[in-house]
Amino acid sequence: MNTKLAISQLRKIEKLTDKNMLLAADWEEDWKVLISTIMSAQTKDETTIQVSRNLYKKYPTIERLSRAKLKDVKKIIKQVNFYKTKAKNILETAKILMKEHNGKIPHNLEKLLELPGVGRKTANVFLAVRNHPAVGVDTHVSFLSQILGWTKNKDKKKIEKDLEFIFPKEYWISINYILVRFGRKYKTRKKQVEKLMQERVI
Repeated sequence: MNTKLAISQLRKIEKLTDKNMLLAADWEEDWKVLISTIMSAQTKDETTIQVSRNLYKKYPTIERLSRAKLKDVKKIIKQVNFYKTKAKNILETAKILMKEHNGKIPHNLEKLLELPGVGRKTANVFLAVRNHPAVGVDTHVSFLSQILGWTKNKDKKKIEKDLEFIFPKEYWISINYILVRFGRKYKTRKKQVEKLMQERVI
């Protein structure tokens, strides 16, 4: 894939998105960005955002969350997929952050990956939101990258590396945001995306 073409496609896609659309990771505080991103896996952003609001209303600080009861967290986040596992991971992560990091979120991939429920996508999304060069590969990014010809891989780690190779580092932060907003708007239907490509819209 030609870098110039990929950048052109990304810019065109960005023009088709709603920049005011809230995403699951859109929070001011680090810990809320991380916790919401953990909950967002295989769950619609709209659902994650509402559940997050309810969770943070009950537990307004990471310290308060770390002292929550598992059954209470499960009850609050029940609308997200795999809520039982996520509730356990959220509590364990909050406790580790308080015990080992003084309630602060490490801005380091390796340290983030040590936290329960934090995989490469979650870690990279967090880092990108906090202006560190990182590519978070979720379902939208994976799907669109393959259709657009940015990668031939289906493995998300390999896709991440392909995108890092194609795009200059200054674009890494925005890739996930742009493609997720586009994917939510167009529901990432293959025929729709291919039609936009045929019409040279992207």
